[in-house]
Amino acid sequence: MAFGVFIHRADSIYKDRPAEHYRFPSQYLGRVEACLGSWIIYYSPVKVSESRGYFAIAKVQQIVRDPETSDMYLALIEPGTYLDFADPVPFRRLEGVVELGLLNALGKISGRAQSAVRPISASDFNRILALGFSDSDPLLPRVDDAFNSTGFAEDQAPFDFEQQRDRISYVNSRIVRDRVFRRIVLRAYDERCAITGLRLINGGGRAEVEAAHIRPVEANGPDSVTNGIALSGTAHWMFDRGLISLTDEFEVLVSRQANDQDAVRAFINKSGRALVPRQVLQRPHPQFLNWHRENCFKQ
Repeated sequence: MAFGVFIHRADSIYKDRPAEHYRFPSQYLGRVEACLGSWIIYYSPVKVSESRGYFAIAKVQQIVRDPETSDMYLALIEPGTYLDFADPVPFRRLEGVVELGLLNALGKISGRAQSAVRPISASDFNRILALGFSDSDPLLPRVDDAFNSTGFAEDQAPFDFEQQRDRISYVNSRIVRDRVFRRIVLRAYDERCAITGLRLINGGGRAEVEAAHIRPVEANGPDSVTNGIALSGTAHWMFDRGLISLTDEFEVLVSRQANDQDAVRAFINKSGRALVPRQVLQRPHPQFLNWHRENCFKQ
């Protein structure tokens, strides 16, 4: 199994959608082909504003020619495999760079670090993965979420890598993915409901807010912070049933089918807009908001 690193810039002219596809020039075709059917790590360069370092994993499902540009290709990502790291991994830590394969014989960073697509050793891949999912206690779920729909308590899948298990199988677990997704979304929103603006912590230290997928997992919605929004239980219920939605500018829309529109509008924070993360890269992406308006929102 060949692992790879794909460099992604939020301001890239290639207009990538990391959870769906990665656009690259023909010079990298051989390297991407080596990753076909395998896993890659997304990396945001240090010089990029609000760089996240190594920030996500995904699996390359297919390679096709770019229909818009003859000398370009698309690496299509297998649905359901993209996952943001619980903790983005910096290029360099106190002990040095985490991707040791970038060092030359003199221990200096080689020119390979500048390649938009590069292979990565299994040891480096596992090291970065372990760091990206290192937190042994992600944000606690609400009390009534202690058991998921499969009937297994969450503590049967402890969130650490000190157990001898396959890391890929581990992060493919829906239980683990839900926990990571909850962690990154609640952290981005400061554990505050985007609709009401309330930040409520119960007596057990658990946030009374949920991490909602804008485009559901069942509809190929990725486990990305840009496909997530923090909502209270009531707001989550209304959002999933299409009684509220958001414009691309985050204005809260209220369905005409809501039986008490005045009560719903009073429920929304006074600005009438969703309270979104400070970092632009963490805010809901227009493509997911558009999907929700077209497929869920009741006009």
